[in-house]
Amino acid sequence: MTTKHEAYYVPAQSVWPIVGAIGLFLIAFGAGTYVQQLSTEQSSGGYILIAGIVVILCMLFGWFKNVIDESMSGLYSAQMDRSFRQGMSWFIFSEIMFFGAFFGALFYARTVAVPWLGGASNNAMTHEILWPTFEAMWPLIKTPDGTTTEAMPWTGLPLINTIILLTSSVTLHFAHTSLEKAKRTPLTIWLALTIALGAVFLFLQVEEYTHAYHEMGLTLESGIYGNTFFLLTGFHGMHVTLGTIFLIILWLRVVKGHFTADKHFAFQAGSWYWHFVDVVWLCLFVFVYVL
Repeated sequence: MTTKHEAYYVPAQSVWPIVGAIGLFLIAFGAGTYVQQLSTEQSSGGYILIAGIVVILCMLFGWFKNVIDESMSGLYSAQMDRSFRQGMSWFIFSEIMFFGAFFGALFYARTVAVPWLGGASNNAMTHEILWPTFEAMWPLIKTPDGTTTEAMPWTGLPLINTIILLTSSVTLHFAHTSLEKAKRTPLTIWLALTIALGAVFLFLQVEEYTHAYHEMGLTLESGIYGNTFFLLTGFHGMHVTLGTIFLIILWLRVVKGHFTADKHFAFQAGSWYWHFVDVVWLCLFVFVYVL
């Protein structure tokens, strides 16, 4: 008795993984250098950061093109499709752990470290080591030089951006439903609207950062509150940027008629990622802005 096995496509060696590794290194090194040079006149870190972003974008478009060509050539079997689903699931799980670490750091700072520093038995030591006017409160907006920064309120741009991302999840769901019903025109319109909402979100986040820096005095040098605020919102903004690029590529493929009602995992993967980014923002909005 013989058993039939599906052919499993194994691609040739690719240069894109090493290109991506180089890009990520340049981004990490450039970002770290840029932050260290904020108070100086040097600017090499910013150029390295930009170079890393360009390399990552080239990697994304090049690698996506290879995978799209392989898929459209009929090289992928049902087993390959299952592998893609497992890979995307594990990738999103790793992203959950990534943000979980940052939310864990925020939780520790707010509920453990700051209250401990304000304890009666540690008061004298805290004021001696930190600064005389230290107050154990969150957000920790008083700085050692005696100045007080403002905490970012949840109303205004943060609330608007929350509504925008929630709306984008709805429009993407409608796009996915249209694809499953083989309705190409509604699919194209809903997906384009989702991309537009993602772009508006990023634009408003830049406006929020500009307002924080120039009008509120909230910067990366604003102690642990400023660090956690920009760390969480900045990394989320980076994920929204990548998600928007992902959706743009999907939209171009939709225009070319690449997907069918029965075969469209790439679209599903983009949908999973976008909904994940939206859920992270909801958690961020509650724990960073509201509480």
